[in-house]
Amino acid sequence: MKEKLRIVYFGTPDFAVEPLRCLRELELRDADCGFTVVGVVTMPDKIITRRGSNQVLMSPVKEYAVAEELPLLQPESLKNEEFLAALASWGADLQIVVAFRMLPESVWNMPRLGTFNLHASLLPQYRGAAPINWAIINGDKVSGVTTFFLKHEIDTGDVIIQREVEITDTDDAGTLHDKLMVLGGTTVVDTVLSIVSGEAVARTQASIYDGELRPAPKIFRDTCRIDCGGSCSQVYNFVRGLSPYPAAWMEVVDASGAAIAIKVYETKKEICEPYHPAGALLTDGKTYVKVALSDGYLHLTSLQLPGKKRMPVADLLRGFSFDGLTVLQ
Repeated sequence: MKEKLRIVYFGTPDFAVEPLRCLRELELRDADCGFTVVGVVTMPDKIITRRGSNQVLMSPVKEYAVAEELPLLQPESLKNEEFLAALASWGADLQIVVAFRMLPESVWNMPRLGTFNLHASLLPQYRGAAPINWAIINGDKVSGVTTFFLKHEIDTGDVIIQREVEITDTDDAGTLHDKLMVLGGTTVVDTVLSIVSGEAVARTQASIYDGELRPAPKIFRDTCRIDCGGSCSQVYNFVRGLSPYPAAWMEVVDASGAAIAIKVYETKKEICEPYHPAGALLTDGKTYVKVALSDGYLHLTSLQLPGKKRMPVADLLRGFSFDGLTVLQ
């Protein structure tokens, strides 16, 4: 009987649970699948203090690994000698990385078949930390996932499998995340099976696409500030590309100059000739708030005030007035 391929899985957030679950379920369902998950590596637990007591917060991947009784490592440092020794003792033939931190070569080059990563874009487009957000912000109609072998330069390794998914006009970062998470699960399984069978063919990214590339850099708070100098479509895409997290925001000021940062989660476009300067806020005080842009108005339909919950604009207007407020550009 042929020996099974030994796999070590690296991952941390919800996005990384689905591929691990798909691998594990196939392994348990089909004894002839040709692989076994021998261990999981995830981030250390977080300690959160609430009401005077410490609470341990495990990563979603750890929660799943514990439930499945999978061996687990949670290194503070990926270069720690004890961690490297423990990892080597698992005897991995192949490693898989999904939504984890950058690995040193001593880790990704350890297995005889190497390490592959699942990335939430159609590489080489959107290399970087936030591919889901930037694809929507830029108004793309198609996204997807890519599995590729790791090498020194981030997100540049040879591609094994790519799968596409449609981005609809109503998708936001949250819904696209969920689509890609499900697609990523089946894509990781298919990648493993192609490696097990010896049929995997890795292609250079340059052979796939050699045109202009869009990056996907990490998003910071200042990145999320709404620019009212854009068009309705640009700002609409910007808001949904950052919703529900980390959320776009705008700063409004009253006549005294006091400023309030308001998070914007959902909007609706009204394309028309604007009769107000860009950034002007209009409201009936009961049902709508909209902001003037270069080619119309953007209705702000789901908002969050500082220290408050996210709510529909009609609910917010019952206790908050936009009269006399202007957008700080």
